[in-house]
Order: sequence, then C-alpha cells, then structure tokens
Amino acid sequence: MRVATQSLFPMAVLAMMAALTFWLDHATRSEETKSGKYRHDPDFMLNGYTVKKLGEDGKLRHQLIGDTMTHYPDDDSTDVQNPRMTYFGGPLPLHLRSRSADVSKDGKIVTLKDDVHGWRDARGDSPDMTLSTSRLTVYPDQDIAHTDAPVTITRGKSVVNGVGMDLDNKLHILSLRSQVRGVVQPRK
Repeated sequence: MRVATQSLFPMAVLAMMAALTFWLDHATRSEETKSGKYRHDPDFMLNGYTVKKLGEDGKLRHQLIGDTMTHYPDDDSTDVQNPRMTYFGGPLPLHLRSRSADVSKDGKIVTLKDDVHGWRDARGDSPDMTLSTSRLTVYPDQDIAHTDAPVTITRGKSVVNGVGMDLDNKLHILSLRSQVRGVVQPRK
C-alpha cells in the first residue's frame, strides 16, 4: 500500500500544478477581456449626427451626415450607417451616399460601401450626372475619390460603364480606368 501512495503523490502534485497554471492563465486573460482593450466592442455610438469641414475662407467645404456612427477603440475604427457626403467646392455640389462606410482613425479617408450612389444636379446647359458603384474610397480634404469596382455613370441621356474610376472634384474630372463602354448622346 505504501508503494501505491508513493507513486500517486507525484501525479497529484502534477495535477495540482496543471490546475494552478490553468487558473492563472484564465485569471489573467479575463482581466484583459474585461477592459475591452482586446475585444472589438464599441466605446461610443452617435445617432443622427453631422460632421462639417470648413475651408480657410470659412466656407463649408464638405459634410458627412449619418444615421449611426460607432467607434471601436481596439483598432480605432469608425463605422457609419447610411452615410451621406456632400462636397460644396465648385459651381455645383457633389452628393454621395451609401448603406455603410468606414472612416479612418484620422478622418482623412472615408470608404463608402454597399450600394454607393453619387449625383450632381443639372445647371444651365450642363445635364445632371449620376454614378453608381459598390465601393468608393473618398479623401475629403483633397476632394478626390477612387474605386477599383465596376462603375456606371449617367450624364443626361448618356450612359457609360467601366471598371475602376478616379474622381477629382476640384477639377471636375472623372475618368474610368478600363473596360469602358457606353452610349454618349451629342449635345444639342
């Protein structure tokens, strides 16, 4: 009987050490997850908000309106639901909207996603213009945007499709990168 007790003692010590190691690991991990630092949990949400950017001259340059904005501290990301952006530079405003957007931590990049639409109203002899794509990366302070996704552009009765697009709102230049096809109606 003494031999059986002596052989069980090292096993009991090992089992106790394993249990202690498991408990210590669990206790330290739960402190990390309790703080939320390592989880993708929001630290704040805003409903029905507007962010406006003014130029050096004090005039409104662009604005971002959203139904809901959610900020996540683990990666400093911001998600926006139903974002609507408007650029006020130039003779006519350019409007952009989508179902969702990601905003970079410094606010310099807005990635519109899911059913992106843009439009500029008609003015004088210039017809209205619309664009639609699945994703559009916008640099609000630089007044530029681009996408690698398929794009459809309509201007008046003209319709052009392509893959990839670059937009310079300051210069009012919109260029398609590849696979461009369409029907362009002559001006009257």
